[in-house]
Amino acid sequence: MRILSPQLGLRILAALLLCSTLAAQDHIRAVVPAQAGVLANRFYSPGVDAGDYLYVSGQGPRKPDGSLPANFHDQVRQVLDNVQAIVKSAGLSMDHVVYMQVYLEDMTKYAEAKKAISEYFGKSQPAQAVLGVARTPNSPIEINAVAVRSLEKKKPIYPANYKSDDPAPPGMLTHDRLFVSSMTGADPASGKIPDDPASQVDLALDRMEAVVKAAGLELKNMVFVNPYLTTEIPTRLMNEHYAKRFEFGNTPARATIEVSSLPGGAHIEYTGVAVRDLTQRKAVRPKNMPPSPTASPCVFAGDTLYCSAKDGFIPGPHGGVYATSTQHQLRQTMRNQLDNLEEAGMNFDQVVATNVYLDNLSELSAFDEVYAQYFGSVPPARTTVQQIAPTERKADKDDHFPGLEQVSLIAVRNRGGH
Repeated sequence: MRILSPQLGLRILAALLLCSTLAAQDHIRAVVPAQAGVLANRFYSPGVDAGDYLYVSGQGPRKPDGSLPANFHDQVRQVLDNVQAIVKSAGLSMDHVVYMQVYLEDMTKYAEAKKAISEYFGKSQPAQAVLGVARTPNSPIEINAVAVRSLEKKKPIYPANYKSDDPAPPGMLTHDRLFVSSMTGADPASGKIPDDPASQVDLALDRMEAVVKAAGLELKNMVFVNPYLTTEIPTRLMNEHYAKRFEFGNTPARATIEVSSLPGGAHIEYTGVAVRDLTQRKAVRPKNMPPSPTASPCVFAGDTLYCSAKDGFIPGPHGGVYATSTQHQLRQTMRNQLDNLEEAGMNFDQVVATNVYLDNLSELSAFDEVYAQYFGSVPPARTTVQQIAPTERKADKDDHFPGLEQVSLIAVRNRGGH
């Protein structure tokens, strides 16, 4: 048997590692429609094809030439046309879209938006979350989407005896995940909202759990949850009731977002993602972070890592937000997210989608210049909103400053990664 020299052996090993790295990176690619026009943006990709799933950035209602349709119905259809252009550029169709988040600046237009969405998709709608925000980058509506490459085992999920006027299914099952539509703290049949905030929280949690169980899963299968709530629901109260539903220290990743309004006058809703195979679920927590009763920093669903929303909070003794500008807070936010990614053996190059919540959209250009420094040749898909009116920018007695931005993210581990 021929014995390789140490130098030749090292060269062969280096070549193999390089080929492996390039192959792993190849399965994450930007998707840019041919007619992107003035809507092209160097700070994020219109879509990111991550293999099993396509992540579509939040789309506004402008046409590729920059013009805005005259009425709201046509604006909604144009948003969906923009989503479809990205989906088709990835070699898929709108039948492959399994989940959307719909951001409305004016919740009184909810029924009109849902009507336009129903016309567009027909009877095969994706799971959907709808919320009211103060501003979107392209008024008056923004929609992002997730599409699955394989239609095998795609199936809408309905709990037993489910009654609702909403044509979107409560959940959408794929070969490996369940996407849960927003479940509000209101009766789905009558629209009645309990008077007690705690009862609203419990009702929304019960409804989310019913969808999960209808898919043959449990709440412990959840990997990511968005609680969206108005000022009518105290966050402390929501956390107390939420924590009772999950195992301490092994909760889903979470982005808790205060919003301007919710459908039907509700004050809380839950939406999220569950993994079908519990052996594919793994929570990730940096060693310097204590376990939490309400949120894991990140949770794996197979190769996909869902990470909680982070802001510019400095952890540890005397922790808090001390930076006084959006740009400086963002640097700490990205430091916090990097801690999570590194604990998972990953980096920013593997991030495929982000959600950005800005205190003031007027600062978006300054935010972007810092944000872009953290990503490589394939910027992640991105959705950006200002969810509520800007906060008062004033330090408290301990010199803590209000948070001015939050970022949650999804990353995909290289095939064969550890």
